[in-house]
Amino acid sequence: MKIRILTASQVRAALPMRQAIDAMRSAFGQLSAGQAEVPLRGRVGTGKGVSLLMPAYMKQTAELGVKIISIYDGNPQRGLPTVTATVLVLDPETGLPRALMDGSSLTAIRTGAAGGLAAEILSRPDSRRMVLFGAGVQARSQLEAVLTVRQIQEVAVVDQIPEAARRLAADYDGRAGGTHVMVADDPAAAVRRADIVVTATTSRTPVFDGKDLQPGTHVTAVGSFMPDVQEIDAVTVARSFVVADSCAMALEEAGDLIIPGAVVDAEIGEIVNGVRPGRQNDEQITLFKTVGVAVQDVVAAAAVLNRAEQEGIGTEVDFDE
Repeated sequence: MKIRILTASQVRAALPMRQAIDAMRSAFGQLSAGQAEVPLRGRVGTGKGVSLLMPAYMKQTAELGVKIISIYDGNPQRGLPTVTATVLVLDPETGLPRALMDGSSLTAIRTGAAGGLAAEILSRPDSRRMVLFGAGVQARSQLEAVLTVRQIQEVAVVDQIPEAARRLAADYDGRAGGTHVMVADDPAAAVRRADIVVTATTSRTPVFDGKDLQPGTHVTAVGSFMPDVQEIDAVTVARSFVVADSCAMALEEAGDLIIPGAVVDAEIGEIVNGVRPGRQNDEQITLFKTVGVAVQDVVAAAAVLNRAEQEGIGTEVDFDE
């Protein structure tokens, strides 16, 4: 029995953003069609930290796996990251392991890809200006995804750490066909000019005023994933056609929607499947709220493994030896 081991850099090499976005289309479509088995997230505490087990099985595409996320607050004192993740891909015919891969890089890509899919489906095709709140790993993934699906000419970056915003702007300015990426001098003015607004921060309170959104703007909200954290204000939610990755999970975990008592108008998978409409006119404000679902990890991991096998990426280990 052989298992393929893939490092973070190998995962990134095996899953370009365009393919990741297509994988999310499949994942969310199957989820909303009832073609995914997603057990409740398991939780194991050790007193030092906690590990979360997120399994899923995709019935249409026969993809099976589990992501294990460990959160240990004392790790930085050991020179280790607080949050780590690993994904195990299983053969649905035999239950045998097929691959073990870095889950942190996979999570960053698949979350960005979910935002890219939302932008592709919900933003206006002529969107040219973007505001990005956040300058960390996830903000970069979200930016890459939007640049993959829209011809963005201008990106304004907002972050509480000015140097982080400057580094991101310097890294991306002029890439992807000459997109101008800059630090926002006036975040409110940038939001008023924006066609797409993405929030990928750790803020516990809203990062912009929903009154500044212009008709036709699309918003992707990534950062908030706890019931008492609100990265998007109630005004934004009230003005928007609200789309979630999973209605049940978003209304259980996302303070952005829970605090204002929001109603989810559609799951993104329902729009993918043609069950519900997406954007209905150029004046509509759309909001995509994602909290993350195990189906994303399983489908993304399957895509990584498929390409890795085709191109010989990773290291095969014989477990029988």
